[in-house]
Amino acid sequence: MPTIGLIAAMPEEIKPLLARVGPSSRETAGDFNLYRFRAGNRNVCLVESGLGPEKAARAAATLIANANPELVINFGLAGAVNSGLGVGDVVIAQRLLFARERLFSEQQGLSQELAANAIELLQHNLANKSFKVCGGSCVTAGTIMAKQETARLLPANVVNPVLEMETAAVAKVATREGIPLLAVRAISDDATEELGFNISDFTDRNMNIRVHRVLWSLARRPWLVPQIVRLARNSKRAGENLAQVVEFLLAEL
Repeated sequence: MPTIGLIAAMPEEIKPLLARVGPSSRETAGDFNLYRFRAGNRNVCLVESGLGPEKAARAAATLIANANPELVINFGLAGAVNSGLGVGDVVIAQRLLFARERLFSEQQGLSQELAANAIELLQHNLANKSFKVCGGSCVTAGTIMAKQETARLLPANVVNPVLEMETAAVAKVATREGIPLLAVRAISDDATEELGFNISDFTDRNMNIRVHRVLWSLARRPWLVPQIVRLARNSKRAGENLAQVVEFLLAEL
């Protein structure tokens, strides 16, 4: 049976999909959790990568070694850089950039054919949903970036840019292995929501979220609590929309 590979960083991105697809099995491969289930006549193998480019690259290599997928879908939450994208909207990446020290380099690896097919299928079949689906651009960064500054620095022809932390690293591995890649991102925070924290405030040196670091950061900066609560609510909404989209793509692509 052909296999589709999935990569997502966090349990909050994975759980809504697993709740929709039915029975799944869990195993470990190295540092990573793998989930296997069926979608129609295909096998699906999902790897939980953790945050950041380095983990995403290792997770992609682990996925390929353990599942030999015919295509890979990298999905997750993202922040909108420009107005026009609201919380819960879904972006199919048609362009990929890597951000480093205020510079943005064009990256290869996304399948333009898969992206075009996905956009057409989703816009036609999910038109009655409360969220919109559109093409856009993934901007991969190693940390949280200020949206206003990112919008100012990005080339003017970058359409619907969204900030995330994994896609460029996954694309590098997929390109090396000759496997087509589709990137799907749901908006958890719109362009007006400048995050008042850095991801390193909540994680250890290996980009693992640690509860004690979250609590310590919030104790020192209690004004972050309303934003964290709002982001949690919006992330749940975006995660549910994302799960609908990925479930549909698994059946129809």
